[in-house]
Amino acid sequence: MDAKAGYKGKVLVAGATGKTGQWVVKRLLHYGIPVRVFSRDREKAVSMFGDSVEIATGKIQSAADIAEAVTGCDAVISALGSSSVSGESSPAEVDRDGVIRLVDEAAKAGVKHFGLVSSMAVTKWYHPLNLFAGVLSKKWEAEEHLRKVFSMGGRSYTIVRPGGLKDGEPLQHKLHVDTGDRLWSGFINRSDVAELLVVALWLVKAKSKTFEVINEADEEQRSLEQYYDSLSE
Repeated sequence: MDAKAGYKGKVLVAGATGKTGQWVVKRLLHYGIPVRVFSRDREKAVSMFGDSVEIATGKIQSAADIAEAVTGCDAVISALGSSSVSGESSPAEVDRDGVIRLVDEAAKAGVKHFGLVSSMAVTKWYHPLNLFAGVLSKKWEAEEHLRKVFSMGGRSYTIVRPGGLKDGEPLQHKLHVDTGDRLWSGFINRSDVAELLVVALWLVKAKSKTFEVINEADEEQRSLEQYYDSLSE
């Protein structure tokens, strides 16, 4: 499908200056989709993206900042991620409360679709990753809130739960997708996570889906749209 024919709205990217967020922006621009990034550091965003995107400056802790950023956007893709065990960059502040705040303000602004980068093993409280200030549990709470809010009012969501994230170009690996949080280990390119969330903007079969994904084998792909076919209804 031609992306411009399939999706014409403006997309807000939260967490755009992070490694995965940068790929989300790149893949949106690849398909000619207008992008607005939400960043607390305007200079950093400008240095990364120049004038190829709109930049909304603010903090994920501020509902007012978020409300201004989402105004006029048709979709949101969140690549937010915590980087410290406490303070404003902690899992509680970012992975849970920040995402929940973003979901609520997006819904109020009339955003129709919300894409979220979550994590494999998010339902497993005993997973070693949860030793990082309960990050998986915080992501799970945010997921639950997103599903509740964006399952009504004509809204939709796509939640991608990647394995360990690594660098690399998109469309270079065959992927393994699953539901029910049954995968325990594996890796995936950040660029493919971004690609999955971007194509979900215009794929009906991607709406209201939550799934895990990891690399399966080195095998060049023409598109990642096919992987939504294998998800249960």
